[in-house]
Amino acid sequence: MQLGIAADAHSARPIQSMGPTPEHSDATLVLVHGRGATAENILSLYEEFGLPTLAALAPQAADFTWYPQSFLAPLELNQPFLDSALNRLESIVAGLIARAIPGSRIALLGFSQGACLTLEFAARHPRHYGAIIGLTGGLIGPPGTPRDYAGSLKRTPVFLGTSDIDPHVPLSRVQETETILARMGAEVELRVYPGMEHTINEDEMDACRAILQTLVSQEREARP
Repeated sequence: MQLGIAADAHSARPIQSMGPTPEHSDATLVLVHGRGATAENILSLYEEFGLPTLAALAPQAADFTWYPQSFLAPLELNQPFLDSALNRLESIVAGLIARAIPGSRIALLGFSQGACLTLEFAARHPRHYGAIIGLTGGLIGPPGTPRDYAGSLKRTPVFLGTSDIDPHVPLSRVQETETILARMGAEVELRVYPGMEHTINEDEMDACRAILQTLVSQEREARP
């Protein structure tokens, strides 16, 4: 891969969508896939939620991976791909806001590597989001990484689901993420599933559906 391309590897990759356009929806859900997966894979969750007035956008990572190393590796070892991935999410959110979709109508959901990216993005770009959902993921960086994020998440509802034995995502990092996001003003719920494999279970799906249904209902009721 050429250096010029690698410096922003994800910017030219496509964005898949389902449901209504953001302008004609009650809210927009940005779904972020995991390592080795695709935008189409993660969009299957949208179909299971069964919320037809919710718009869905799913960016595709270059080479199916947002960054090459573990999310626990030193940050420099995942560059420039990590910055490119964070910039990709920033451009999507900024694009929605430019289309008069406020942050309160934007929900972010990621699984595994996508959850790590989603949570790190939200911490670095705090505002009142409609929801933040991290399924088996945590903030990025090795143990001891400073977490001096500036700004507030302004009571954004956050759901974190994880296993106590996941081989890729230590429970301690998810618990640290819960603490940091709560300190930033989010309303965080963490559910730990004993013995769960590296997957998404039905209880997590039910929790996600409930959060998104609440968001959709609130936005519909707020209309004049």
